[in-house]
Amino acid sequence: MQVSRRTFLKLAGVSAAAAALYESSGSILSALSLIDETTPPGEEVWAPSVCQLCPAGCGILVRVIDDAAVKIEGNPLNPNNQGRLCPRGQAGLQILYNPDRIEGPLRRVGERGAGEWQSISWDNAIKLAAGKLKDLRDNGQPHTFVFIHGAKPGLMHDLIGRFCQAFGTPNAVEIAISSTGSSPLVHYLMQGWRACAGYNWENTNYLLSFGASLLEAQQPSVRMLQAYSRLRRGRPGARAKIVQIESRFSVTAAKADEWIPIKPGAEGALALSMARVIVEEGLYDRDFIENHSFGFEDWTGEDGEEHIGFKTLVLESYSPGTVSAVTGIPMETIKRVAREFAATRPAVALGDVSWQTNGLFAQMAVHALNALVGSIDVPGGIIRQEDPPFAPWPETAEDGVASQGLAMPRLDRADTREYPLANGMYETLPESILADDPYPANAIFLYQADPLFDSPDPDRFYKALPKVPFIVSFSPFMDDSTSYADLILPDHTYLEGWSDDVLVPSLGYPVLGLGQPAVRPLYDTRNAGDVLIQLTKELGSTMAESFPWLNFEELLRFRLRDIFEAGRGSIVADTFDQFWDEFQERGVWSAPPYRFGEWERVLTLPSGKFEFYSQNLKHTLEALVAREAAEKGTTAEEEMEEMLQDLGLRARGDELYMPHYEFPRWVGEETEYPFHLNVYQLMTLLDGRMANSPWLQEIYGLHIKESWGSWVEINPEAAKELGIADGDPVWVESPVGRIQARAWLYPGAMPEVVNMPLGQGHTAYGRWAKGQGTNPKRIIGNEYDYLGGQAAWLSTRVRIYKA
Repeated sequence: MQVSRRTFLKLAGVSAAAAALYESSGSILSALSLIDETTPPGEEVWAPSVCQLCPAGCGILVRVIDDAAVKIEGNPLNPNNQGRLCPRGQAGLQILYNPDRIEGPLRRVGERGAGEWQSISWDNAIKLAAGKLKDLRDNGQPHTFVFIHGAKPGLMHDLIGRFCQAFGTPNAVEIAISSTGSSPLVHYLMQGWRACAGYNWENTNYLLSFGASLLEAQQPSVRMLQAYSRLRRGRPGARAKIVQIESRFSVTAAKADEWIPIKPGAEGALALSMARVIVEEGLYDRDFIENHSFGFEDWTGEDGEEHIGFKTLVLESYSPGTVSAVTGIPMETIKRVAREFAATRPAVALGDVSWQTNGLFAQMAVHALNALVGSIDVPGGIIRQEDPPFAPWPETAEDGVASQGLAMPRLDRADTREYPLANGMYETLPESILADDPYPANAIFLYQADPLFDSPDPDRFYKALPKVPFIVSFSPFMDDSTSYADLILPDHTYLEGWSDDVLVPSLGYPVLGLGQPAVRPLYDTRNAGDVLIQLTKELGSTMAESFPWLNFEELLRFRLRDIFEAGRGSIVADTFDQFWDEFQERGVWSAPPYRFGEWERVLTLPSGKFEFYSQNLKHTLEALVAREAAEKGTTAEEEMEEMLQDLGLRARGDELYMPHYEFPRWVGEETEYPFHLNVYQLMTLLDGRMANSPWLQEIYGLHIKESWGSWVEINPEAAKELGIADGDPVWVESPVGRIQARAWLYPGAMPEVVNMPLGQGHTAYGRWAKGQGTNPKRIIGNEYDYLGGQAAWLSTRVRIYKA
């Protein structure tokens, strides 16, 4: 039976229909026949929980009538979103009541991708999965098991990591394409902790944004929208200035005071030239530089070796005149904005430039601007997010099989000479799987991960997955990758199960949201955390010993005990049961205010300083090449030179360990592919996880009145030269392949750049997503920032022609 969008929207929006749908035969048409808007509602409750439709984790209140969820609103007690929700949060009912949900465990009975499935009981499904895993351990091959997941930091993320450790695989591989506005690796190299930063927007006077999509995809979204309002009109007599630097005239650029278009990949050079102006004119914060930084001035090491500092580097190499040619920005504009930034404190430089091959050092350059003006851990500046004080995990029971497996190299080659600083590199898995290098992948689990959709050039995964003997998906929907699985263990939707949600770095002080069942599960699904714990019981031995909890809820309560015992924050109780009850009633725990100036928590490197010259980076690379030299019988100098060439890095010596400009690499020659392809996320579908919501499809491209499809933004003059008119179907072709979209002539596109939104182009994922629009990732080349291990999503060049 086919259901129109209008029918489904009506069903999801009317409470009586939602209740009737699952109290009757399950037929949507039968449910609609029972709608009577004059019928008084039944028993009503508002259930607090947490939205899980993006990483933001906003607090929600779910209106439930007779065990049917009929409306979602923001939870005013949650400081993250203060009672407000974005369009995604409002669309949560369409996930719960989506007609394309998987209703129970399925086992593949036909060819992969053929859509031939057989229902299977949970007991048999768990035995099947456990049997395959047990065979790997019995054969001494636990390391050939790969767990690809998209879980954000929190209990489920840690549970997956612990499962892999107890099992004996180093291959817990995280998949993430999100816009967070800062690079965890940059903070690790310059401050000592590997996480995104928060921002005290309430007191910021100047925001210099290098490509951050503040009003489109920045996380947490609602918090960012509220921050924008406060920056502009929230303080009597004060109005922050916002300068947006990016190659596309985005919604954020339209709402800024000034848009500065820049050549793709040149953001790092611009930041360094601004630093040069600030340093040369003595506009930097001398107190912070002298007392809380290292490597600004030239320095001498303990061995007597002389080193140049950041000051010397920018004064010698990044004059506005030189950088103007690189960026396409007038020299006077560079100087003016640098002076404004330094003079209008507290000022914040926010970077989202890591999707280039030179992204790591560009992010470092942007962050260096914050240190220059003393905006590290001050009101109106950058802050370090504090996590809730969870109870520590007990030590994992690890047998000899697990120890041997964990000693093996990772299949994605993260944290190796190829990607020295990477935590995970899911994008490289296809090549490793196809080559059995360094060993085969014998089983893959997928949790909140869809690599057949979310990867650059996903055809590589289509070629690689047939080599994997056993694939399990926990998805509640038949997404692109789940359709190629051998076994599906469908998770609850977020409105049906337990979860926790640690606040995305933003407010600074700890905030923990509680996701709890607002309604009973509609189908025969199970919480993925419960399933993992059940698998450990089936596997037995040290696996079971490492997971003594009965279920995910019991584990959650265990982890909360130290928060209760801390006796601080918004919930203070005499007993844990009282704490737990109030936590459920409120749906959130928080412990404001943020404590500024705790330097031992904010600057955690051995030097206790903000490092313009990253000794952390220097020691990491030197240790790596020393180990290689010892194994090969070569010198460390030879190994360092070879490694830097392999990493595609130009800098040598001291420059390598400081923010500097590396020339970007491109997929495709300019002579054949004259346009840079700039892909971006919109608030509605983000990276595509919400493409199965008809509400969000209807407002997908609200800013251009476009829905249910894809478009490519082309500069009108460039389009005229190509003979392309507004609305024409065109081919967008890269060296990887080609896709079709509708041309949108947009004056906000730079002449040499074309822009395409992400989110569309699923080959599965239900009736609302399958076949809608096109997926730009299909033509994005497989290029990286090798040092940091970040996929270079913006490094592909394309050509455009009429279809």
